Amino acid sequence: MESDGGIALGAPSSRGPLLLVDDDALFARVLARALSARGFVVHTAASHAQALAQLEAGKMAPDFAILDLNLGAASGLKLIGEVRRANPTCRIVILTGYASISTAVDAIKLGADQYLAKPVEVDAIVRALVEDGAPDPDGAGDTTLSVSRLEWEHIQRVLAENGGNVSATARALKMHRRTLQRKLTKRPVRV
Repeated sequence: MESDGGIALGAPSSRGPLLLVDDDALFARVLARALSARGFVVHTAASHAQALAQLEAGKMAPDFAILDLNLGAASGLKLIGEVRRANPTCRIVILTGYASISTAVDAIKLGADQYLAKPVEVDAIVRALVEDGAPDPDGAGDTTLSVSRLEWEHIQRVLAENGGNVSATARALKMHRRTLQRKLTKRPVRV
């Protein structure tokens, strides 16, 4: 069954409506089908504007939401408040291909329940949606971040503090702007 803002794949639902916002059409379609097979009624939106249109028009008050962090020029973080207004008890998961500590902290502060880095298995997403995900303090392990990863995290934090302004971030880091731009074009370093 089709919905105005995207795909509303529906087998009989035992879990409730889910809003999936991702600008990668293929990824959204595959994930929507997998989540539908697991009992969710999935409504998709490919942009910040499409998601807002669905929420504001009262077309849906999702019980669950999966928001991509990077939606073209917009941020999925800006949708957290809108989703909470539509349904204060909605379980919200932020997905991103560019995970960083600073964006994870921002997402949780804004009201997201979980923050997951792509690639991620569908079952891990479902667990994040349906289980109360209180972090296990003993489950953190003794992993130490590499120097490269620490640098990446620090750059991301300073960039967030400067509102995404590369010039201001370069000045704060006492780094040449071109050097910072090169570092920002690279993928995050693995732990």
